[in-house]
Formats: sequence, structure tokens, C-alpha cells
Amino acid sequence: MHHPRWRIVTALSGIALFATLGLGASSPAQAEPDIEDVQARVDRLYHEAEQASERLNDAELELAELERDLDSLNADQQRQDATLDAARDELQDSIVSQYQGQSLAAVGEVIVSDDPSGFLSGLSTMSAYQGVQAQLFDAYADQAKALDLRAKATAERLAEIERTEALLAKEKAEIEEKHGEAEALLERLEEEERAALLSRGSVRLPSGVETSGRASAALEYAMAQVGDSYVYGAAGPNAFDCSGLTMMAWAQAGVGLPHSSSAQYGSGPHIPASELRPGDLVFYYSPISHVGIYIGNGLIVHAANPGAGVRVAELYSMPYVGAVRPG
Repeated sequence: MHHPRWRIVTALSGIALFATLGLGASSPAQAEPDIEDVQARVDRLYHEAEQASERLNDAELELAELERDLDSLNADQQRQDATLDAARDELQDSIVSQYQGQSLAAVGEVIVSDDPSGFLSGLSTMSAYQGVQAQLFDAYADQAKALDLRAKATAERLAEIERTEALLAKEKAEIEEKHGEAEALLERLEEEERAALLSRGSVRLPSGVETSGRASAALEYAMAQVGDSYVYGAAGPNAFDCSGLTMMAWAQAGVGLPHSSSAQYGSGPHIPASELRPGDLVFYYSPISHVGIYIGNGLIVHAANPGAGVRVAELYSMPYVGAVRPG
């Protein structure tokens, strides 16, 4: 899926944001915002956008599962329709056979009824009902009830899909809002200060990292993406969000991971920090909303945020939660 880059908010929106945050120039004498303050605000906005992005990833996974369930329910309902029709035909044939040679007016009214409940109701009023084979009647009644249950389950799943799609729209709007606010803050700074702010927290690549097995393939792929852009919801080939990078990295090792940091946290055994190995997934914040890959020597590689892209950072540069060993 192609993920367009998020558009920067308009200058008017940026002006409104600065006024709200107290960063707008209310008088010629007002000082420029302190870069440390901007750093903290931008980091917070990027993180809030990432939280919404990871919730969006979760909702997309849920939507895909709901749609698979709906397909299954629709297939079940179609099969139940066919089974009900067969039971109905067999019961009608039995009625006609019993009444052969007699007046079929009342029987005919029952036979031509298209409504299962109407069919049963009409059948029960027939004076000769006792002559109808009980086993066929029970089979038809059971199939009608089963069809009703499947129809209700299908309707419920459709309602769930509608609610999930509404959630997706809400999360997308929040991502755009928070990302736009962060970009508006950065636009206020001079180019040199902006570059200095965005480069903070980066760590130079280690000279050598020893890995083996599937972890080697995953880590090699992740390290090759250092310098690529961060785009919410992206999973390559040239831009990633945090869980998109880890998902694609471990896919190179033949391990399937969901595109969600919280879902990835449940994808394998949890590993104590003291036993971390290169290639392990490391998770941050509560609730979990960020994931990276452990390199070794106290370093990770991760898709950080739109200002930093894919980079190497220190293991405890964010609120650490835990680790998982995929595969």
C-alpha cells in the first residue's frame, strides 16, 4: 500500500498554534522560543501522533479480521440458505404426497409462502398437520433458526466494521493534527536551529555488530534503512513507521509480525533486559506505542519520528517497557 507523506499545515494554522502555545510574537520585544522548549514540544507532538498511528495500525488489523469473519459469515449464510431450501422442498413434497387426490387449496397457500415463519405458521393451522412427517418438520424448523442466527451474526459484524472504520478516520485526523502542529513549530525556527534540533539524540553507527541466524537477516535489513524517512503507517521500501520497520526487518528472516507495536509485544517470549541479544524487539511507553530492534552495546535501530527518520539510538533513550525475541 502506498502511504502519502503527511502534508504540513498552512501558515495560518501555524500562526494560530503559536498563539495558543504562547510562542507567537505578541510584541517586537518578545524573545524567540528557546530551542530546548521547542525540542520538548516537538517530541511530545511527534509521540502523540505516533500513539495515534499505532492505534490506527491496531484498528486496521482489527478491520481486516472483521472483514475475514464477514466473508466467512456470508458464506455460511449462503450455505444455510441452500440447506433451508432443500429442507423446505422435502417438507413440501411430503405434504403434497399426503394430500394427493384431495383439495389442495389450504396446502397450496402454505407451499407458495416465501417466508419461513409464515410457512411454519400456515402449516401449523392445517387440520391435517398431524399427518405431516414430524421429522421433516423439525428439520425445517432447525434450519430456519440456524439461518436466523447467521443473519444476525452477519448484521452484528457489519456494525462492528462500521464502528472500526469510524475509529480509523478519527485516528487519521489526530495523526495529521499532531504532525501538523509539530511541523508548524519547526517552521518558526531558523534553518540552522531546526537542523540542530532534528539531529539531537542520534548516535553514530557501531563499527561492528555480531549476530547469527535469522536475527542477522533482520538486523542487517534494519541497519540498511538508517537515514530513510519516517512516514506514519509506512512499511517500506523507502519510508517506515516504527512497527513497519520491525515488521519488514523480521520478514527478511521469514518471521511474520503484525504492523502494530502493541501486537508485536505479544508475538514472542518476553526477554529480560539483562539477556538482550542483537535482533530482539524492544518496546517503549505505556501503553506501548513504539518499537525498535536491539543492535547490541546498549544501542537500538528504530524509525524514530518524522524529524529524525530511521536512526540508531541508545537503548534507554525512551521509557523502556520490555523486549521480545521473535521467531
